[in-house]
Amino acid sequence: MKVLLSGAAGQLGRSLQVTLADHEVVACDHGALDITDFEAVQDATSQARPSLLINAAAYNRVDDAEEDPAPAYAVNKTGPANLARASAQLGIPIVHVSTDYVFSGNLGRAYHELDETNPQSNYGASKLAGEEAVRQANPRHFVVRTAWVYHEEGANFPRTML
Repeated sequence: MKVLLSGAAGQLGRSLQVTLADHEVVACDHGALDITDFEAVQDATSQARPSLLINAAAYNRVDDAEEDPAPAYAVNKTGPANLARASAQLGIPIVHVSTDYVFSGNLGRAYHELDETNPQSNYGASKLAGEEAVRQANPRHFVVRTAWVYHEEGANFPRTML
């Protein structure tokens, strides 16, 4: 299967490239594909002609998003909307990776996909806006919410805790 992967230079993107090694992966980092630019996204998807698009790109500087939410919304809402629109034009599914920050964190138990969202930060709100944009733009979508991404390099959960 041919997969177009955005956010390929991040922890998740690098991990997915290893996981998807048996597939043809068109791995795009920010330099190769600015997901906030619809024409660039449309060009990349038209050229690659993938069977699946995976969005691993994200603005994840949670604290910075509180001071300046515009970059978070550009990458976490506009970018996924562009990817979903372009993948819908090709008639292919999109897998969009989101976060548990779309929830309040006050439930007292593990969340599931049907729980009410209630982000408590600009970062969480921008990620929820991206989820909604993906749902609206492409009926063939999968939204995956995760908390921390683990990779041997970079600012991962174990390193943060240590």
